[in-house]
Amino acid sequence: MPTEGGKTDMERIGLFSEMEYISVGDKYVSQFNRPFNEAASKNRQMLSGGSKILSDLQAGYFDPHFERIFEGEGYVNLNQMRRRYMMEEAKKNLGKAFLPSSGDKKPCGLGSYYGTIGGPVPFFSALSKPREKYQAPGKNLYTNPGKKGTGYGYANVTIGKQFSHSADFYDAPKLNYKRDNEEHLRLLKGSPFKLNLYPREYFDSNPYFSEKPLPPIKKEEKKVLLSIPFKPSSPGKKGTKYEELQDCFSPILLATGNQVVF
Repeated sequence: MPTEGGKTDMERIGLFSEMEYISVGDKYVSQFNRPFNEAASKNRQMLSGGSKILSDLQAGYFDPHFERIFEGEGYVNLNQMRRRYMMEEAKKNLGKAFLPSSGDKKPCGLGSYYGTIGGPVPFFSALSKPREKYQAPGKNLYTNPGKKGTGYGYANVTIGKQFSHSADFYDAPKLNYKRDNEEHLRLLKGSPFKLNLYPREYFDSNPYFSEKPLPPIKKEEKKVLLSIPFKPSSPGKKGTKYEELQDCFSPILLATGNQVVF
């Protein structure tokens, strides 16, 4: 092992030596001790202006002021621009328009009479012929107009005559029933017939029902109270020895809270 500031065993013996490293001779620095991004902690860093908030105002855009697409652009008339272009193109012409010396050639082929012996036939012309003014023929017979409708909801359409209107009272059924009921009651000769032997169930549905008449209701007798209290005519008699002893011991018993049995 090399000492601090000394040589290794390989360098001291001299038999073998390590291969040189491809570097400028700087010492190896471990990756754990190597600082990461030293420039990020030195000098002034890049400072942002904060986050933008979505808004329709100018603060919501990147530019400080609103920029138009056509800044300072005026109104352009397309017709005027087209005329100017045509005038500039006309200046490029050297003279008048070119005209051939022999003129236009007439068509010669299918559908053309050029070069034929007889020339064009007027009967095959595509032009419309003059015609007289059209007059509509008169009517032969005059009849009644056709009936409208199918018969339902229309008057005087069918073969038969229309039914005449007959008035009907609003409460006619009610009045008829009342009249028939009065006639029925008038024909009755007595009360309805009731059979005395009508069968009945063995057990009545109401167990408390009884055919016997109920007894008369008992009236409660009101006690007459005397308004004046009763007073005996003679004064009270003296009591016995038991009552005298009880009167003597009553204050003592009340003071002590005990009971005495005689």
